[in-house]
Amino acid sequence: MLLRAAWRRAALPVTAAPGLRSTAPSRRLRLRVADHAPQSAVPSDTAAAPESVMRPLYMDVQATTPLDPRVLDAMLPYLVNYYGNPHSRTHAYGWESEAAMEHARQELEAAIQPDTSLVSVMTVNNEIGVKQPIAEIGQICSSRKVYFHTDAAQAVGKIPLDVNDMKIDLMSISGHKIYGPKGVGAIYIRRRPRVRVEALQSGGGQERGMRSGTVPTPLVVGLGAACEVAQQEMEYDHKRISKLSERLIQKIMKSLPDVVMNGDPEHHYPGCINLSFAYVEGESLLMALKDVALSSGSACTSASLEPSYVLRAIGTDEDLAHSSIRFGIGRFTTEEEVDYIAEKCIQHVKRLREMSPLWEMVQDGIDLKSIKWTQH
Repeated sequence: MLLRAAWRRAALPVTAAPGLRSTAPSRRLRLRVADHAPQSAVPSDTAAAPESVMRPLYMDVQATTPLDPRVLDAMLPYLVNYYGNPHSRTHAYGWESEAAMEHARQELEAAIQPDTSLVSVMTVNNEIGVKQPIAEIGQICSSRKVYFHTDAAQAVGKIPLDVNDMKIDLMSISGHKIYGPKGVGAIYIRRRPRVRVEALQSGGGQERGMRSGTVPTPLVVGLGAACEVAQQEMEYDHKRISKLSERLIQKIMKSLPDVVMNGDPEHHYPGCINLSFAYVEGESLLMALKDVALSSGSACTSASLEPSYVLRAIGTDEDLAHSSIRFGIGRFTTEEEVDYIAEKCIQHVKRLREMSPLWEMVQDGIDLKSIKWTQH
């Protein structure tokens, strides 16, 4: 199924050569789907007009982020014009791609910085947004001469990272979590003191033998551009996302009782909000909010009806774990979208609770924990 999207935003300068993107992008982004049918290469007078469809608002940025238009702008020349293999060093096509790849590598290194990744810890949890005490963990690992790896996929470009102060030996990141392309990532490996890592696959010896295989120039350029944009806008994005997050939480909790915010409210990334709505089944609420793209947890386990293992690990009651919804606020989320989502969420939670016998019992003053339930 093909989707053609029209981006409504302020005009961005388009440059043919790779380089710095605009540092002051518009903050309003909308997707309008023009059609969802493949277009024939041969014109036809009898071809039916494509059916227009409406897409839901996107609030699932922990699963994946949309491609930033500036990142697409950086990638396009290497998808269309500069398509040489970066490892072909006997002609200009290869030189162009190799130069672009090295430029992207420098952008990525600049984004990580010397002051910016065996114990392996997720820097920011992808389900509840909790930030782990990476510096303290790194110090402990360093003092005990244990290598320390952190999965920073949900953290790079969103919170400050300092690989030296945090004593990080290895750090992995993913392009599609920072408004870059899918299919590309990077790993930071400490050089002093040197961390020796053994390659998992053999082949052509690319990437210093660590990851053999032809490097996809457009994806690497996109990752470099995404890191560059993230470095430029991290502080602004964080402030803006914090305000939108606070707005969403306040609107929901002001209108609905028995709503629990999961995770540590102090050590928390504001763009990932996990709320449990007591006496409402999370899957039922997701189905009711069909015009909003949400999830009840990690995209890796979304096919399972089991409650989130993350919520169970932090001691959440199973009933509340089953009623949790994750709201993802990102770079392109607008205030109007937050207000709309809060309004719809409040509306459907109230409706679903009215249908719940448990909610009715609670309203009658019955303590559900005092009831001895029997199985039939």
